[in-house]
Amino acid sequence: MIKGGFRKLDVWGRSKNLAILIYRITNNDRYKKDLSLQNQMRRAAVSLASNIAEGDERDTNKESVRFFYIAKGSLAELITQIEISREINYIDKKEFEMILEECEKIGKMLGKLIKVRSPHNP
Repeated sequence: MIKGGFRKLDVWGRSKNLAILIYRITNNDRYKKDLSLQNQMRRAAVSLASNIAEGDERDTNKESVRFFYIAKGSLAELITQIEISREINYIDKKEFEMILEECEKIGKMLGKLIKVRSPHNP
Protein backbone atom coordinates (compact mmCIF):
# COMPACT_ATOMS: atom_id res chain seq x y z
CA MET A 1 0.00 0.00 0.00
CA ILE A 2 1.26 3.46 -0.87
CA LYS A 3 2.35 5.42 2.17
CA GLY A 4 1.60 8.83 0.68
CA GLY A 5 4.01 10.57 3.02
CA PHE A 6 5.02 12.86 0.18
CA ARG A 7 1.77 14.77 0.76
CA LYS A 8 3.33 16.09 3.95
CA LEU A 9 6.29 17.55 2.07
CA ASP A 10 5.98 21.30 1.62
CA VAL A 11 7.97 21.12 -1.60
CA TRP A 12 5.52 18.59 -3.04
CA GLY A 13 2.51 20.74 -2.13
CA ARG A 14 4.07 23.84 -3.66
CA SER A 15 5.00 21.90 -6.79
CA LYS A 16 1.50 20.48 -7.15
CA ASN A 17 0.02 23.96 -6.74
CA LEU A 18 2.47 25.29 -9.33
CA ALA A 19 1.30 22.61 -11.78
CA ILE A 20 -2.30 23.67 -11.23
CA LEU A 21 -1.31 27.31 -11.79
CA ILE A 22 0.50 26.39 -15.02
CA TYR A 23 -2.61 24.58 -16.27
CA ARG A 24 -4.71 27.65 -15.55
CA ILE A 25 -2.27 30.11 -17.11
CA THR A 26 -1.80 28.00 -20.25
CA ASN A 27 -5.54 27.77 -20.76
CA ASN A 28 -5.63 31.08 -22.64
CA ASP A 29 -5.98 31.76 -26.36
CA ARG A 30 -2.26 32.32 -26.95
CA TYR A 31 -1.32 28.89 -25.66
CA LYS A 32 -4.27 27.26 -27.41
CA LYS A 33 -2.69 28.39 -30.69
CA ASP A 34 0.68 27.01 -29.56
CA LEU A 35 -0.18 23.57 -28.21
CA SER A 36 3.43 22.43 -28.29
CA LEU A 37 4.56 25.00 -25.72
CA GLN A 38 1.37 24.52 -23.71
CA ASN A 39 1.92 20.76 -23.52
CA GLN A 40 5.63 21.09 -22.70
CA MET A 41 4.93 23.47 -19.83
CA ARG A 42 2.19 21.28 -18.43
CA ARG A 43 4.30 18.15 -18.71
CA ALA A 44 7.28 19.78 -16.98
CA ALA A 45 5.10 21.09 -14.14
CA VAL A 46 3.39 17.74 -13.62
CA SER A 47 6.73 15.94 -13.84
CA LEU A 48 8.15 18.18 -11.12
CA ALA A 49 5.49 17.25 -8.55
CA SER A 50 5.30 13.63 -9.70
CA ASN A 51 9.02 12.99 -9.34
CA ILE A 52 9.06 14.48 -5.86
CA ALA A 53 6.24 12.11 -4.90
CA GLU A 54 7.90 9.13 -6.53
CA GLY A 55 11.24 9.93 -4.97
CA ASP A 56 9.77 10.20 -1.51
CA GLU A 57 8.12 6.80 -1.89
CA ARG A 58 11.34 5.03 -2.90
CA ASP A 59 12.88 2.55 -0.48
CA THR A 60 16.38 3.99 -0.35
CA ASN A 61 17.75 7.49 -0.05
CA LYS A 62 19.91 6.87 -3.13
CA GLU A 63 16.80 6.15 -5.21
CA SER A 64 14.94 9.07 -3.65
CA VAL A 65 17.71 11.53 -4.46
CA ARG A 66 17.80 10.31 -8.07
CA PHE A 67 14.14 11.26 -8.50
CA PHE A 68 14.63 14.57 -6.72
CA TYR A 69 17.34 15.40 -9.25
CA ILE A 70 14.95 14.49 -12.06
CA ALA A 71 12.45 16.90 -10.47
CA LYS A 72 15.13 19.61 -10.52
CA GLY A 73 15.56 18.95 -14.23
CA SER A 74 11.83 19.38 -14.79
CA LEU A 75 11.97 22.61 -12.83
CA ALA A 76 14.76 23.89 -15.08
CA GLU A 77 12.65 22.98 -18.13
CA LEU A 78 9.68 24.86 -16.72
CA ILE A 79 11.77 27.95 -15.94
CA THR A 80 13.05 27.93 -19.53
CA GLN A 81 9.51 27.67 -20.88
CA ILE A 82 8.34 30.47 -18.59
CA GLU A 83 11.18 32.67 -19.84
CA ILE A 84 10.22 31.94 -23.44
CA SER A 85 6.56 32.60 -22.68
CA ARG A 86 7.43 35.99 -21.25
CA GLU A 87 9.66 36.96 -24.16
CA ILE A 88 6.98 36.13 -26.72
CA ASN A 89 4.33 37.93 -24.64
CA TYR A 90 2.26 34.89 -23.74
CA ILE A 91 2.38 35.90 -20.08
CA ASP A 92 2.70 39.33 -18.54
CA LYS A 93 5.51 40.56 -16.32
CA LYS A 94 3.53 40.08 -13.11
CA GLU A 95 2.68 36.43 -13.88
CA PHE A 96 6.25 35.80 -14.96
CA GLU A 97 7.74 37.21 -11.77
CA MET A 98 5.27 35.33 -9.57
CA ILE A 99 5.94 31.99 -11.27
CA LEU A 100 9.69 32.52 -11.36
CA GLU A 101 9.74 33.38 -7.65
CA GLU A 102 7.82 30.21 -6.84
CA CYS A 103 10.18 28.16 -9.03
CA GLU A 104 13.17 29.59 -7.18
CA LYS A 105 11.63 28.72 -3.80
CA ILE A 106 10.88 25.19 -4.96
CA GLY A 107 14.41 24.83 -6.31
CA LYS A 108 15.90 25.80 -2.95
CA MET A 109 13.59 23.42 -1.14
CA LEU A 110 14.55 20.60 -3.49
CA GLY A 111 18.22 21.35 -2.94
CA LYS A 112 17.76 21.05 0.82
CA LEU A 113 15.78 17.84 0.43
CA ILE A 114 18.53 16.36 -1.73
CA LYS A 115 21.14 17.33 0.81
CA VAL A 116 19.19 15.77 3.69
CA ARG A 117 18.45 12.55 1.79
CA SER A 118 21.87 12.20 0.18
CA PRO A 119 23.38 8.81 1.05
CA HIS A 120 26.68 10.57 1.62
CA ASN A 121 25.18 12.88 4.21
CA PRO A 122 26.55 11.93 7.66
